Amino acid sequence: MLVIRSLIFNILFYVALIGLILIGLPALCINRFAVFAVADMWAKVSFWLLRVICGTHVEFRGLQNIPQGPCIVAAKHQSIWDVFGIPPFFTDYTFILKRELTWIPLFGWYLARADLTAINRSKGAAALGEAKARARETLGAGRQLIIYPEGTRRPAGAKPEYKYGVAHIYRDNSVPCVPVAQNSGMFWARRSFLRRPGTIIVEFLPAIPPGVEKNAFFAMLQERLEIATDRIIGETLQRNPELASILPSDWESRRADRA
Repeated sequence: MLVIRSLIFNILFYVALIGLILIGLPALCINRFAVFAVADMWAKVSFWLLRVICGTHVEFRGLQNIPQGPCIVAAKHQSIWDVFGIPPFFTDYTFILKRELTWIPLFGWYLARADLTAINRSKGAAALGEAKARARETLGAGRQLIIYPEGTRRPAGAKPEYKYGVAHIYRDNSVPCVPVAQNSGMFWARRSFLRRPGTIIVEFLPAIPPGVEKNAFFAMLQERLEIATDRIIGETLQRNPELASILPSDWESRRADRA
């Protein structure tokens, strides 16, 4: 049954995405806020399909911790779900993403029209400079910058691999940083066909205020994200003990070390 439901969901998910891309083409002629409206609809349709077909619900916590105005949103990244599941809570956001995504026919047009921050990762250190410059421009314009501090999707419970770029961006901009912990990878894992039933939990943690020393900020961000993510995963295992098999074998010991 899990396989059948996952198959039905995946078909309808991509059919809905293609349909919204085509129906929403006029938004490309308006402005980025029209594009955001199409993205919000994508999120709503996807939430509905997950709930009705797969039995996967969503719970958002800590919404009161989202500040008004510009901020850095530093989120755990476990699944493609994060790409459409987190942004609807922000009014004028941008992502830091790899430039190649903007080359995807039609979909890439939306990314470009939304004025997202596309960088050429092959440039190495120069890419960081490009990201920092775009971050200053974005945050200076009062927008929100959504960034994945680990740089790419990581399996739920995997050993963290944070990149220092988020600390550089935080240091260069006097704005708060909102850590976002979540467990989407337990239900929609990267490179997996299966969509498991349960509850995706997204928690917006209290913002780290501007002005913290760069190294202290980097350590604080990791500690808050990992402890909160461990707590959410532990709560998920209480509800869905069968999901323990998808976690790394050393997750429990690493969790104990952080506690």
